[in-house]
Amino acid sequence: MKSEPAPESLPRHIAIIMDGNGRWALARGRDRIYGHRQGISATKKVVKAARRLGIPYLTLFALSTENLKRPARELNALFDLLRNYIQQEIDELVKNGVRLKVIGRVELLPQDIRKLIREALEKSKKGGKLFLTIALGYGGRDEMVRAVNQARLTKKNLSEKDFSALLDTAGLPDPDLLIRTGGELRISNFLLWQMAYSELYFTKTLWPDFAGAELRKAIRFYQTRERRFGLTPEQIRRGRKS
Repeated sequence: MKSEPAPESLPRHIAIIMDGNGRWALARGRDRIYGHRQGISATKKVVKAARRLGIPYLTLFALSTENLKRPARELNALFDLLRNYIQQEIDELVKNGVRLKVIGRVELLPQDIRKLIREALEKSKKGGKLFLTIALGYGGRDEMVRAVNQARLTKKNLSEKDFSALLDTAGLPDPDLLIRTGGELRISNFLLWQMAYSELYFTKTLWPDFAGAELRKAIRFYQTRERRFGLTPEQIRRGRKS
C-alpha cells in the first residue's frame, strides 16, 4: 500500500475538471451515456477519499454552460444522472458531514432539478467535514460578467476582496490545486478568477478510472510544489523562519 500524503501539507481546496467519460465509454464500444454513469461512480469514490483525507473543500466541474448545448439525448441523460445522484446520495452526504453548495446558472436547469438542489442544500447546511461544491451550468467568464454587472450597481470602486464576494464562490477559499483528468491541457473556462495561483495537475487518466489512489497521487504532486505567490524563494524562507 502506498503511503498517504503528508497531512501537514494537504491542499485546503481541491478543484477538479472531471473529463473523459465519453472517451472512456467509446473505447469500450459503449455510448457516451454509459461513460457518464461510470463517471458518477468515480465522483462518489473521490468525494469519499477527500473526506477521509481531511480535505476541507472540494469543487467539481460537472456541467458547463457549453455542455448545455449538447445533443438533447445526451443532455437529458445527464439530467437524469444528476437527479439520481442528488436523490440517492444526499442522505449519505449529510450522514458523513458533507455540506453541499451549487454554483453556476442553476436557473437554466429543469425545474424539478432546481427543487432537488434547494432541498439538498437545506438538508446539508450543517455539514462541517467537507464543503462539496458542484458547478452546474457554470462558466468562468459568465460568472465574472454577472459579478461585474452587480458591481456596477454599487457605484463604487471595488477591491479584489469586494469583487470576490460577488462571485458564485463567495465564502470559499481559492483552490490550492486544480486537477484535470482525461489528458487535455487547458482549464476550459473554469474558476478563471479563483485559480490565479492554483497549482495545476493534468493526468491522462479518464474520469471513470480516477479514484482515491489517483487523488492521492495528485496531492503528492502538490506537496512537491513551492507556492510563492509572486515572492522570491528567499522571501518565502525568511517568512518561514520568522
